[in-house]
Amino acid sequence: MRLFLALCLFALATLAPATAMAERVRDLGTFQGLRSNQLTGYGVVVGLQGTGDDNLEYLTEAMKGVSGRLGMPLPPGVSPGLKNSAAVIVTAELPAFAKPGQRIDITVSTMGKAKSLRGGALILTPLYGADGQVYAMAQGNIAVGGLGVSGRDGSQLSVNIATVGRIADGASVERA
Repeated sequence: MRLFLALCLFALATLAPATAMAERVRDLGTFQGLRSNQLTGYGVVVGLQGTGDDNLEYLTEAMKGVSGRLGMPLPPGVSPGLKNSAAVIVTAELPAFAKPGQRIDITVSTMGKAKSLRGGALILTPLYGADGQVYAMAQGNIAVGGLGVSGRDGSQLSVNIATVGRIADGASVERA
């Protein structure tokens, strides 16, 4: 009887499911060639309250292109009002395992003499990889952490940088 009980316990112990410690393969090691990639693009921020760029040639051409794509081409000889817009460089990091449709954070930095991006919105901007292919499309309202004030006597105080902002989940991955 003891032998039978011992065999039953042994059989039960070997047939009982063991707890599995599952690990993802990508967490166990590194794979050559799997890394994040830097994306960049040129865009236009609108909606600035008089803190935008001066009359820059490339910003003027960009605004004409944007208005044309939106179905409102500017007549020849008409210059768009630029004090409420700014030319910007948009950067992002494309994760190694990004999938189309996934959202990624972006950083927006002024190119010209804009004083602040506070209150601005980035118009739809393609983000390119080093190979010249479009990998993501960026757009959205900019969050700026900087603060700048100036007094009547010409004194100025600035905290952080108001010419650089971020858009959380501001780009949609188009291809990985």
